[in-house]
Amino acid sequence: MSKTKEEKSVIIEKLEKAFKNASSAVLVHFTKITVAEESAMRRNLRTDGILYTVAKKSLIRRALDAVGFAHKDVALDGQVAIAYDASKEGDPTAVARRVLEFVKKLGAEKFMILGGTFEGRFIGQNEMREIATIPSLHVLRGMFVNVISSPMRGLVVALSAISEKKG
Repeated sequence: MSKTKEEKSVIIEKLEKAFKNASSAVLVHFTKITVAEESAMRRNLRTDGILYTVAKKSLIRRALDAVGFAHKDVALDGQVAIAYDASKEGDPTAVARRVLEFVKKLGAEKFMILGGTFEGRFIGQNEMREIATIPSLHVLRGMFVNVISSPMRGLVVALSAISEKKG
């Protein structure tokens, strides 16, 4: 059953808000996913504050055009959905990272990243996959602290060895 113009405009408005307000949004292609797999994925994404919406490609294109994203390079083939963070305050890499987990779990033939938005610009599939490999902000902070504390730790070990040697 086809949607009325009002229903389509509501969907386009929802997608526009998602593209404008989200810290990042990932466009995905899916095929042959069972209802159970999709329901489990939606539940998992929702626990992290990530929303998942399936929409017609033409409506997604119209929403991208309305927001001003040039998306001609990205082929929106087959069934397309959008996963996005509901707030700007979230970790901008989290959406792509979580979607990539499901790509690995379900398989690239069933679930694939097409592209998306990141920090106010539209990017293609390869860039979005690279963003998905960036560790979370919490992990990056831990790595930074480790890098900073490493020279101090070495100095402490060296001074401790000198003090033991002198006696």
